Amino acid sequence: MLRGLCLPRPWRPLWARGCASDGAAGGPEIQVRALAGPDRGITEILMNRPRARNALGNVFVSELLEALAQLREDRQVRVLLFRSGVKGVFCAGADLKEREQMSEAEVGVFVQRLRGLMNDIAAFPAPTIAAMDGFALGGGLELALACDLRVAASSAVLGLIETTRGLLPGAGGTQRLPRCLGVALAKELIFTGRRLSGTQAHGLGLVNHTVAQNEEGDAAYHRARALAQEILPQVDIASGMAIEGICYAQVNRYPKYC
Repeated sequence: MLRGLCLPRPWRPLWARGCASDGAAGGPEIQVRALAGPDRGITEILMNRPRARNALGNVFVSELLEALAQLREDRQVRVLLFRSGVKGVFCAGADLKEREQMSEAEVGVFVQRLRGLMNDIAAFPAPTIAAMDGFALGGGLELALACDLRVAASSAVLGLIETTRGLLPGAGGTQRLPRCLGVALAKELIFTGRRLSGTQAHGLGLVNHTVAQNEEGDAAYHRARALAQEILPQVDIASGMAIEGICYAQVNRYPKYC
């Protein structure tokens, strides 16, 4: 039913300058489209790096940073939805093969870029939703945690698995996970590197909604889009900030009445 509700515009590529891409058929790894009709105001970011399971490599991160920078200035964006174009995978985390080729200094710079990416998502001026229809591991889960809302298929696999590979979560997940689960449980998941199904993650409060997966492998996406449709009629962020500013000015002008 959801497919018939909108006339989607074509996916729009955002190329990272001077880098080769691992996207499908040599295309961009990050693509953007704004939905139309009743879904006008919903913008989707499609992660599409199939050969590396949407791993967070240099090109991927550069294109995603560029997309967010452009969309942040677009007042037509009322809800931003992150989804995957790779069946069975949301984001498999950091590109460890690429990282092996980096010097220690380059790794440090790249980790800082990852943190900047997660902060950009967390600070995006419109509500953000992650639709996890498959594996969301390590940095992939941290990307989802940076979003305001999360939807997962029951068969999705989520976890901060860095400790099982002799690493620590480095993109900001250790800061955001306790807000969802509480400190003790967050530490347990990080220390053990435990993997959770979408159903288990929902039971712990890590995701807002979980749905049974469908044959197409995009059930979480459709639930996330329905959630975005619920958000659309509400006051947009820009208007809310303007109203807040007016109220603040009035209170600040007449403080003795407060």
